[in-house]
Amino acid sequence: MSNGYKIGIVGAGNMGGGIAQKMAQEGLNVTLVDMNDAQVERGIGIITNMLKQAVERNVITVDKMQETLKRIKGTTSYEDLEDMDLIVEAIFEDKKMKGELFKMLDAICDPKTILATNTSSLYVHELAAWTGRPDKVVGMHYFFHPAKNRLLEVIPHDETSEETLNTALLIGKLHAKTNIIVKDSPGFCVNRIFIPFYVSAVRVLEQKIANIPTIEAACKKAFGIGMGPFELMNVTGIPIAVHSAKTLEDELGNFYAAPKRLVEQVESKELFDLSGEVDESKIQEVTDFLFGASLGVACQLVDEGIASIEDTDRGAKIGLAWKFGPFEIMNKLGIAKVYEVVDAMCKRYPDFKMPELLVKQYESGKPFEFKYVELEVKEDIAYITINRPEAMNALNETVVNQLEKKFDEAESNEAVKAIAIAGAGKAFIAGADIKFFIENMENKTLDRTVEFTRKGHELLRRFETSAKPTIAVVDGLSLGGGSELALACQYIVATEAGSFGFPETGIGIYPGLGGMIRMERLVGKDLAKYYVFTGKSISAEKALKMGMITELTTIDQLEATIKKVAVQEKQDKYLGKKVADGFENETAVFAGENLDKIMNGVVPDGVDADFANATIKIISKKAPLALIVANELMEAQSKVSIDEAITMELGRLIEMFTTEDAWVGLTAPPGKAPAYKKA
Repeated sequence: MSNGYKIGIVGAGNMGGGIAQKMAQEGLNVTLVDMNDAQVERGIGIITNMLKQAVERNVITVDKMQETLKRIKGTTSYEDLEDMDLIVEAIFEDKKMKGELFKMLDAICDPKTILATNTSSLYVHELAAWTGRPDKVVGMHYFFHPAKNRLLEVIPHDETSEETLNTALLIGKLHAKTNIIVKDSPGFCVNRIFIPFYVSAVRVLEQKIANIPTIEAACKKAFGIGMGPFELMNVTGIPIAVHSAKTLEDELGNFYAAPKRLVEQVESKELFDLSGEVDESKIQEVTDFLFGASLGVACQLVDEGIASIEDTDRGAKIGLAWKFGPFEIMNKLGIAKVYEVVDAMCKRYPDFKMPELLVKQYESGKPFEFKYVELEVKEDIAYITINRPEAMNALNETVVNQLEKKFDEAESNEAVKAIAIAGAGKAFIAGADIKFFIENMENKTLDRTVEFTRKGHELLRRFETSAKPTIAVVDGLSLGGGSELALACQYIVATEAGSFGFPETGIGIYPGLGGMIRMERLVGKDLAKYYVFTGKSISAEKALKMGMITELTTIDQLEATIKKVAVQEKQDKYLGKKVADGFENETAVFAGENLDKIMNGVVPDGVDADFANATIKIISKKAPLALIVANELMEAQSKVSIDEAITMELGRLIEMFTTEDAWVGLTAPPGKAPAYKKA
């Protein structure tokens, strides 16, 4: 289904074509413009080839490819952009060319049209000055390849209106980008870190501290990257590296300048030679040099208000594919060590100043704290957002603690009449952080798992019983603990992108935050068992039919729907629930003693044979002990109150987490099915 926004893309090259492809794949209608037919055809040809490759790799279907291509209209006429909602320019990085394009589009387009620039190095406000609509101009900086890289830097300038910024963020979300808001400044956020990263790597070479293979090895290890700076420059273009460094040097000073060795490499018209031996004795010195530059710059840009600590880390992890963000690296290294390497960089380069942020952190003697949960009150509704999209908003101790604090704040605010809970990015909440469970199993600290789960239950019960309506906003994937959190809210508003699922029996455990309890009360015990035991995904449309959710809406109508739900007369969400029509097979397959039959490959009486056999195949891959315990719990929980049922659930956690099934399931490599022993 396509949504209502009309998007124009100017420039059918690698960036513009990639942006158009991603938008069309996610349901947006796109008009792709370039100067002549040959360039338009070339751009659409590249998009078609990329989609064909995705089909060959089973990433998308042929139907999906054809639907995507139908949403892209190629043209050489700028007049075709007249009624667009938003236009993204992705032409050559030249201020005059971009400015003249904006001037022309300003004259052609409807007053509603937002003009966005994909510039990586120019000021957004300078391009806005070419138009008579500076309030409708914003930066939308994509990363290569835009059809694959999820990061989008959204850059408002001083005159960008709130409506323009919100529309840019919404359209970013609509085509599955992780948005970070960045100040209009040289290099924005990600390039401000990335350029001194590779410039410093070349300086290490130039100063004969280490050879290229040693620098590459040090960078891969230190930043958790698959490709070192020299290989990356070879791939993306060494002249681009020089040009980008020159841009930052002009604005920020000599520290960012391209070293003579880098300029010479461009003049040679050859790639960097990556061959040679790694000198292990030089790794630490190289690492300290690179950390001094990159981590120091990360602190500087936060000091300058360019991006938050969290978004800076997000930018590096998603945009640059670093394993850890700069501030996560700082916490791992220790702030004293970071201060030492940044101080050394300040002494090497007089125009490189010690960041005030780092000085304060060093004096505090504490690691940086990350804010993963945000609270915003709009009119009389409090919006609590779990903002950890790089981890699909997974729940851990920090997130749950912050969620509790924000809920306390919202609940105690007399001006707040309802509380909506949402997730940033593509997911609502993709369950609990599995690493935490594994660590507790390894360290024999399962009491921490129990305490974390108990605290989670207490918070979810508060959501369920609060005097203020609580509304889960499920616009994206929810799994495990995420689906359980949503079910604990008094209402659920979902979009078509929303979904629910309980994958726990596939990883050796059972849903431990009340999902079994609440599903049983909402849809009936037998149907709840089907979704808990199989882990099958429940689309928002199915969830509506089953009575799990309150309203199904579209992303652009979310706020209006939340307001509508917030003021409706409160009622017990479990009252008068009955099994929905159309789920007869799902309801029958685990009724009575049928789980034992299904686990033994026997088709139960009264169940469609094909459906039963398909279920037998699914169940054969699940953890047998988890299935047995989940079944016993669901039977017992259905006979008692919610609070008593929670006590039962907590009571079997240690038993479950000490099974071989749990260890095998939780530690299985991604994408590889765990090999469980038969019960």
